Amino acid sequence: MLNYTVKRVERREVSAFIEAHHYSHNINGCISDYCYALMDGNVMVGAMFYGRMAMANQWKRFAKTAEEVIELRRLVCIDDTPKNTESYFIGRTLKLLSQEWNKEGVVVSYADKEHGHSGVIYRASNFQMVGEIKGARVINLNGKLYHDKTIRTKYKGELKPFAVRVAASLASGEAFYQNTAGKYTYVYHLNKKKRNLLTLSYK
Repeated sequence: MLNYTVKRVERREVSAFIEAHHYSHNINGCISDYCYALMDGNVMVGAMFYGRMAMANQWKRFAKTAEEVIELRRLVCIDDTPKNTESYFIGRTLKLLSQEWNKEGVVVSYADKEHGHSGVIYRASNFQMVGEIKGARVINLNGKLYHDKTIRTKYKGELKPFAVRVAASLASGEAFYQNTAGKYTYVYHLNKKKRNLLTLSYK
């Protein structure tokens, strides 16, 4: 596809790009164990990262251990990339994940109905839709949505400065709670045999 290449990078190398181009404009609180950049020569045209699932015990829906599950947390490409660029990007990173993380692992991602997403890109990348999850209560601060746990996030026993700022914004009325529309759940088994003979029972 043109002269695109995919390479693994550090979070700091893609954070500004994702915050600028992703619809959420936010990566705060996201775990990012594996970050990748889509490059057109020396120019970044896409970025994504995978990370451990944030919610406790959520992995139990998909595998026997937490170490077998990873989530595609953020994915974005600039608007003028060719058709199928995102599925190409996902496919390349899945191959890299199989080598760098766990060739027997399960990749989970969610299509956010709040933003009109149905998961077309995931289906094109051979993910399987395994259900829906209902909307969550989130914090809206200046148009950005944050999980409710944001105001309870601590570091070394102390609330993080951002958690304090968000809590103060709630108290002042600058931020407010809202309910989201829910999400579609998609999975991809890095093990081809498991992917082709998907028999796991999802709740």
